Amino acid sequence: MIFGLALGLSLAAPPGPVNSVIASESLRSKLHGISVGLGAMTADMVFFVLTLVFGDFLPRDARYVFYLVGGGIMIWLAFGVLKSTLSNRTSRANYLTGLTMGLTNPFQITWWLTSGLFMIQQFGILVIPGFFSGIVVWITLFPFIINKFGKRLARAIKIASFIILLGFGIYILVQGVLLITQIL
Repeated sequence: MIFGLALGLSLAAPPGPVNSVIASESLRSKLHGISVGLGAMTADMVFFVLTLVFGDFLPRDARYVFYLVGGGIMIWLAFGVLKSTLSNRTSRANYLTGLTMGLTNPFQITWWLTSGLFMIQQFGILVIPGFFSGIVVWITLFPFIINKFGKRLARAIKIASFIILLGFGIYILVQGVLLITQIL
């Protein structure tokens, strides 16, 4: 259980696009930040089932689609974070934002096709409750901390979120283009 918890935290806690949106939305309310995290965790549940059932049958050449779509979504979200004072998305829309980001994030997909597959093959499905518990801990604790202490740092969080999302978006698009050129 503790090993699974640590693995879940290792996937959910590092700075990245989903945490940028969670931070930005948590300035509005804890529930809005948690909604983004729940959407991303739902994507992890989908990838868990797909990894469990299909293993590593995904053709490597198909990854470029995820890179192009994921990079585009992240760039769009970056400018949305920068332009808005606080989002006007509902909690449900934030959930869908987190889900969409999670399902199209090539790093999340790659994690499941590599580390996730290894985790399931080495430790079986018994590690999964701890794994998802680690994600739940992060997607609830992080929004609470940002909401409580981040309002004084709202502008810095907004700028940092923009930079992280834009940087990841550009990087992912470049990686997608490189994959396409390797295929052609």
